Amino acid sequence: MSKSSEYRDIPVIDSKRVLDRTQFDLSVEGLSDAKRKKAMGNAIDYLKKQQETFLGYQVSQDVDYKELSDLLTVSINNVGDPFSAGNYTPNTKFFETAVLNYYADLWRAKSPHDPKDPESYWGYVLSMGSSEGNIFASWYARDYLSGKKLIVNEDEEKILKEIGLETPKELTYAHPKKDSRNANAFTPIAFFSEDTHYSVVKMMLTLKIDIFSEIGRCKYPGECPLDEYDAWPNNVPSNDEGQIDIDALAILVDFFASKGYPIFIVANYGSTFKGAYDDVEQIGKRILPILKKYNLKDREIFYDDTDAFSSDVRTGYWIHVDAALGGSYIPFIEKAHNEGLTDAKAPIFDFRLPFVHSISTSGHKWPGAPWATGLIMTKVKYQVIPPSDPEYIGSGDTTFAGSRNGTSAAILWDFFAKNSHQDLMKKALRCEEVAAYTEKRLKELGKNIGQDLFVARSPLSLTIRFKRPSEAIIFKYSLSCETLCEHSKVRGYAHLFVMNHVSKELIDRLIDDLSTEGAFPEQSEEPCSKKIEKDICSGPALPVHNRGFE
Repeated sequence: MSKSSEYRDIPVIDSKRVLDRTQFDLSVEGLSDAKRKKAMGNAIDYLKKQQETFLGYQVSQDVDYKELSDLLTVSINNVGDPFSAGNYTPNTKFFETAVLNYYADLWRAKSPHDPKDPESYWGYVLSMGSSEGNIFASWYARDYLSGKKLIVNEDEEKILKEIGLETPKELTYAHPKKDSRNANAFTPIAFFSEDTHYSVVKMMLTLKIDIFSEIGRCKYPGECPLDEYDAWPNNVPSNDEGQIDIDALAILVDFFASKGYPIFIVANYGSTFKGAYDDVEQIGKRILPILKKYNLKDREIFYDDTDAFSSDVRTGYWIHVDAALGGSYIPFIEKAHNEGLTDAKAPIFDFRLPFVHSISTSGHKWPGAPWATGLIMTKVKYQVIPPSDPEYIGSGDTTFAGSRNGTSAAILWDFFAKNSHQDLMKKALRCEEVAAYTEKRLKELGKNIGQDLFVARSPLSLTIRFKRPSEAIIFKYSLSCETLCEHSKVRGYAHLFVMNHVSKELIDRLIDDLSTEGAFPEQSEEPCSKKIEKDICSGPALPVHNRGFE
């Protein structure tokens, strides 16, 4: 069998943080009980030690679901639609639908789910993190804006029933008639900011969704409407806090809407590195008049079919909110604000805004889970899939993953069953308090050691960014790092997230380590520019740096 290769070097901090990877090599004979238990024990020791000082990512380490250990004795699969039990009966869809109803109320969606009510919500618990939710929402957006329509082959179903056979409905797509007046009518164009998570870049390439910069460079070189740019920027610019520049977004949307392209916008609600919340309400207020001007707010789509499928009225835009962290956290800050417990208030992002089409969030970030999970939600009226209704599983294939982790639904249910809204408000306010404390301590440290540590925190963000420290400190605290262009200089940053498990005592330990000699290596701080020298039509120029962790 192959032996362990070398991975990234682990800095030697103490003996409990050093792992001999050869102890995990497997052989055709397996491992003896003694070797297996020793390797597992060493792995647990290592993980627990890293958990004690975990700061760099938006993941809660405050997880304890030992009471649910019996779930690990059952192979649970929530395959198919969450609102259809299906034939795979060892599932936890009863937990899943309860969690979905909880979030529907939290996000002001119409609940419970009713397939006959176009305004009611639909969604499911993810097997991945928000990346899966983003991919799924983009899939929906692409097909919806491309004019695809779901059709049931009623004739075949009727014939089979007449001979006594029950069968799932055959599902096929109907494609819209070409619009002779607008060649771009069914070519969605995506817009997202330079602070957007890297999974959004990946999903656009995977789903072959055109990005405004790609189309701009290839079809409209030299026509970028943003005065401050020499050529098409890769993404919509952000402000210093990490929020999307709504003025720039409006200008770009106007350019492409005027040419008939349907508009797909991905907003961030808790951006990955700076933790910024895009003002989704203001995005809608600025964009909707533009869409209305170019007949994209609502548009009629025609099909070759007759009768009920001859035409359809739908929006010519889709707004998805990537609320990986903020979607589960900020609602409780808002509740605390409404009860007079805090002056802090973030912009609205949820289904109170009628122009929001879909929202995703990550469950392992907030409230916390032992593995990646999350949730995606939209409305019944925006569903254009499933592409199949398989008899094999006895449930519509409406999700992205197919087989789905049913234990995640139980984890989320258990957390919300144990914690009231009052409990969650207290948790959120405590995190805000520790985040403010962290920002203060880092700024004090900079003054004490006579260095500019680049300390910054976006409003209501749980992340604080600062000058990149030594590799040993980065490893000890699992810090996430990025190279950013800030104040016209290239700077190396690290950031930390104040999640449920982070205490002031842990922050004090970090400050002590950052106070030691050599904690901050020198940086050259070369000048940088956000200008793009020329338009190159060679596919999407979408860098993966500055994209962070999902």
